[in-house]
Amino acid sequence: MTPSVLWTIQAIHFSVCQLFTVTVCWLLFFPEWFDTTAEITKNFYLYFFSIDNSIELFDIKNKKIFLRRTKCEGISLKDLYVGSMVTIFSRPMKIVDAVDDNTKIKVNKTLEKTFAMLKPYVINKMGEILKTITAHNIHIANIKMCLLDDYDVEKLYRNNEQLSRIKEYLTSGPVVTLMLLGENVINRWNELVGPSDHLPETDSSSLRAHFAKSITENGFHGSLNLEAAEEELNYFFPNLKTKKKKKIKNSATLTNCTCCIVKPHAVQAELTGDIVDDIQKGGYRITAIQEFNVDPVNAEEFLEVYKGVFADYAAMVAELQSGPCIAMEITHENKSIDVTVDFRKFCGPFDPEIARKIRPTTLRAKYGKTKIQNAVHCSDLPEDGPLEVEYFFNILDE
Repeated sequence: MTPSVLWTIQAIHFSVCQLFTVTVCWLLFFPEWFDTTAEITKNFYLYFFSIDNSIELFDIKNKKIFLRRTKCEGISLKDLYVGSMVTIFSRPMKIVDAVDDNTKIKVNKTLEKTFAMLKPYVINKMGEILKTITAHNIHIANIKMCLLDDYDVEKLYRNNEQLSRIKEYLTSGPVVTLMLLGENVINRWNELVGPSDHLPETDSSSLRAHFAKSITENGFHGSLNLEAAEEELNYFFPNLKTKKKKKIKNSATLTNCTCCIVKPHAVQAELTGDIVDDIQKGGYRITAIQEFNVDPVNAEEFLEVYKGVFADYAAMVAELQSGPCIAMEITHENKSIDVTVDFRKFCGPFDPEIARKIRPTTLRAKYGKTKIQNAVHCSDLPEDGPLEVEYFFNILDE
């Protein structure tokens, strides 16, 4: 955007932005929203006022205010980064870009990004690790369990003298890749992980001290600096501006499995780690996990079986496409168990209020809010489990 165009936009809002002084008092983003009624994508300018976390929307095409300055529950600066989905009064909007230099500088400083990876042999402790990350005020902006090949490993460790051993280690099983956000997050993540050559007897507070097996099988990876973080994130989490050269293979097996989805409200509330930890401690194995932004068409298609059955079908669709959700393929350590039926009991009754009365230890009882925002979706019938897993990990994971 040229300075002249930006100044025109600022002038339009001069009378509205009462806090506007010599310095810019807001941050400016470019979101888009797919209007399902008109079946068109609409573009806006989103003004974020950090002094009180209020927002304002300006309709670019019609050149008028779409939403006057107001507070929107659940939206803060940490939610506003390129590629994120935010729900503004039931409208899911994707942040496509930061518009001006002031916004880009502020976002880059406050929401520094880094690439992180949980290596094989710590995956069974994924829930504990995700909870630790959240407890250290680090935001998990994206997640994907995947299977690396030699080429993927070389992208990360091409200059490492132990490349051959590292390849053998990292291709031996699934890994979990993460995009982490936070102030000074590169240094903070590496400090939390601990030095690569440290073991329990030398640094008892680090993640490697708790989970690493050896110096080679050290459990974790973190970008060394901003340049490395950008390169690694572009490779493992390509966005609209990044030319996708190679698809990273997900780890879904589609065998003896069921589907679990952490709903957008629970993802936004930073409950993913708690839910994953409960699932793993309940004897289940998570053999695939990935974040998805489900568009309105796919949300309706996935939940079509409930159309005409549940009066709240429209609200269920609105919730699923209201922001990022996290889909999981669930299996069980005991192969004789019908995992779909068993896991459905583990999730609890559809209504969290009922769940809290009759099955208080279930996921919906612990983390659900309402019948719509009930923390998790799970497959209803044994034949639905693999089909729902396939929908996310084969169809939506393009």
